Amino acid sequence: MIGKRSPIGILTERQRRALVAALSPELDVVAVTAMRYWKPLTADAVEALRAAGPLDEIVLLPLYPHFSYATTLSSLKEWRRVYGEPTGGPPQRTIGQFYNHPLYIQALVQKIGVCLRQFPDSSRIQLVFSAHGLPMSLVDKGDPYPRQIQETVQLTCELGKQKFDNWPREHLLCYQSRVGPAKWLEPPFIGTMERLGREGVKEMLVVPISFVTEHIETLHEINIDGRIDAKKFGIERFRMMPAVGDSHLFIGCLKDLVLRGAGLGELSEALKTPS
Repeated sequence: MIGKRSPIGILTERQRRALVAALSPELDVVAVTAMRYWKPLTADAVEALRAAGPLDEIVLLPLYPHFSYATTLSSLKEWRRVYGEPTGGPPQRTIGQFYNHPLYIQALVQKIGVCLRQFPDSSRIQLVFSAHGLPMSLVDKGDPYPRQIQETVQLTCELGKQKFDNWPREHLLCYQSRVGPAKWLEPPFIGTMERLGREGVKEMLVVPISFVTEHIETLHEINIDGRIDAKKFGIERFRMMPAVGDSHLFIGCLKDLVLRGAGLGELSEALKTPS
């Protein structure tokens, strides 16, 4: 239904190429992709780096804006398992999260702003931020993911209200992709839409807040299944924000993270206060 496969590999490759191009004026950079559960796997990335020859240092850049034990930490543990201890090799720097980076927030606001044009009066629509869910067992252990998600939503709406007179008056946060019987973060995406439909909401824009490319969770879970459910609940106009992908602002965010991670730059004053 979404093209017989997830496009995440193709879209991540676009991000990789765009990041290399953005860094090239300042660095002679080798960039490789490591997927957690599909090709190219972490082992493929390690092999490609070793084939590239001697490196001055390695910057690990998980493409999860929000740190979680289930995503970022899991990926870094897999890197360490495959690569081994960096004893005697190039130093390694790790970017842990970027949920509040000004350029990431600007990229979200820009994408939302484009979607707002699709509504006759976007100030009156319901803005729904949907993040990937997380088992409460991890939250209870201190996982910072839900707090970081909430801060991203807050920063996005604060900047959006500065930039757009017709920014939606109402917004809320929910969670999707629950699996199994265990308790997960709430409220759930489908349950939230059902409640909004009962309350008479007719227009909705869904923002996949924790995803930086399109894949099954956005294209199918939100934009196909979610759209069908929205209609069933009486929501007449349903839109989904496209992921930040390889947009200029988001690639600028990744470039800044890499340069600062490598100790080659500091966030400029202009970026500290997004415009």
